Amino acid sequence: MSDHSASNELPPITKRLYIETVGCQMNILDSEMVVAALRKSGYALTKKPEDADAILFNTCSVREHAEEKAYHNLFHLKQLKLANPQKILGVMGCMAQKDQKAIFDRTPFVDLVVGPGQLHRIPELIAKAEGGEKQQLAVSLSRRDGSTDDIKRSHETFDPLRDPEMRPTPFQAYLRIQIGCDKFCTYCIVPMTRGPEQGRAPEQIVAEARVLAEQGCKEIVLLGQTVNSYRFVHGEKTTRMSDLLHMLHEIDGIERIKFVTNYPKDMTRELLETVRDLPKCSPYLHVPAQSGSDNVLKRMKRGYTTADYYEMMDRIHEIIPDAAVSSDFIVGFCGETEEEFQMTMDMVRRCRFKNSFVFQYSVRPGTKGAEIYEDDIPEETKHRRNLDLLEVQNKISLEDNMRFLGQKVEILVEGPSKWSVRKGQTGDLRQMTGRTRCDRIVVWDGNVRQAGQLLPVQITDVYAFTMFGMVETSEVVPELLQIR
Repeated sequence: MSDHSASNELPPITKRLYIETVGCQMNILDSEMVVAALRKSGYALTKKPEDADAILFNTCSVREHAEEKAYHNLFHLKQLKLANPQKILGVMGCMAQKDQKAIFDRTPFVDLVVGPGQLHRIPELIAKAEGGEKQQLAVSLSRRDGSTDDIKRSHETFDPLRDPEMRPTPFQAYLRIQIGCDKFCTYCIVPMTRGPEQGRAPEQIVAEARVLAEQGCKEIVLLGQTVNSYRFVHGEKTTRMSDLLHMLHEIDGIERIKFVTNYPKDMTRELLETVRDLPKCSPYLHVPAQSGSDNVLKRMKRGYTTADYYEMMDRIHEIIPDAAVSSDFIVGFCGETEEEFQMTMDMVRRCRFKNSFVFQYSVRPGTKGAEIYEDDIPEETKHRRNLDLLEVQNKISLEDNMRFLGQKVEILVEGPSKWSVRKGQTGDLRQMTGRTRCDRIVVWDGNVRQAGQLLPVQITDVYAFTMFGMVETSEVVPELLQIR
C-alpha cells in the first residue's frame, strides 16, 4: 500500500459534493478519504444533493436492509438526475463490489460503481463521467480471479488523505491498520467485498497517526475486521498488535487509543498485558461472540467454542480487572433452536457485557451460509429473540452503570450532545457529551469551550446507555454556574 505525503494547498472551490455513508467504521473512514481526495479536485461539501455537482453513496452489504435503503435513495434521486443530467451519481463501497454491473441494470442512471479497494480512482472516474463516459465500473478482483498477490493488490486502500471536517468530532479519528478478512464466517460477505486479510506497514500507520495528532486528534480508534489479528511481516521482522500499540503510544498529542473489532481466538495474554501497561490504551474491548451455542457457532464457522470465549473473558478480567467488554450477536441464524437461543441469553448474563449489538440474521447472497443453509427461522421469531436479548442486556448495562453513581470519571469531551443539537441550543452554554476511558457515554450541562478537553465529571444519574454528570464548580468557568 503506497502512502505519499500530500500538499496542504488546495485548488479554488469550483464544484460541490454530497456524500452519504451507511455501515461500519470502515465506511466512515473511506468516505473521509474520498472527500479529502476530491478536495484536491476543487470540490467542497454540501448538505443538499440538489446543490451538488457529484453525489456519492457509500454503501454496506452486511445486511439486506442497508442495501435496500441504498437503492431506495438512488431511486429517490432519479428525477433529480434526469432533470440535471450533468450531475454525477456514484455508488461506492461494499454493495458496489458485491453487485457490480447489476447496479447499472437496476439503476441505469448511475454513472459510476466503485468497490472499496478502488476508491483512489474516484476523482479520475468523476472527471471521465464529466467528459461523457458513463456507467464506469471499478471493482477489485474476486477471490478466485487471480493470484493471491494480484487479488491483494486490487483490494488495497489508497493514500491516506485525511479530512477533519468529515469526522463527527475533530478530536477523534479512525485509523485503518488492516483490511480484508480470511475468516469466511458463513453469514458474512466481508471477505468477498474487502478481500484477503492484510496488515498495513507499521511505519505508514505511525506516520498517519502523527498527522492526526497534528490535526488535533486526541483519540484514535484502530480499525480492522479482526483488528487484534494484525500482523505485518517485513524480511525477518514481524510486527504484531502489541508492538504497534507501543509505537503509537509514543506519539505526542494522542491521549487515548482504542481498537475494534476483535477476534476471540487472537485475544492473547501479551496483547492484554500491553493494554494494561500502556496508560493511553483504553480498557474497552469489543469482541463479537455472535452466539452462545456451540452448534450455532459451528454452523457460522466462527472457529471457536463457547468454552474458548469464556476462557478469553476470564483472561481479560484477570489481566484488566476494570475492562469493559462489548459484543455482537446474530439471532435467528439458520437452524437456531429455542434452546440454542437460550444459550445465547445465558452467555450475556454470564459475561455481563457493557453493551451488545444484536442483529437479526438476513441471507447474504455470495456467502457460504446462503449456499448450504436454509433461512428457516420466521421473521417474527427473529424479532422476538432480538427484543428478548436486548432486554437482558439493557438490564445488565443499567445495573453495571449504577456503580458509577457519585464517582468522578475522566471524560474526553466530544462536543454538544445529540439532544442539544436536536433542541437547537445555541451559544456557549450547552448540554455536552463525551466518553469515559471504558467507552461509556456521559452528558452534562457544560460549555462548548470544553470540547477536546479531558475533563473530570461526577456522575449524578445513570441509564442503560447514558450517564449524566456535573462538572465541579472549581473546574468550570463562571458561566456554567448559570445552567440549571
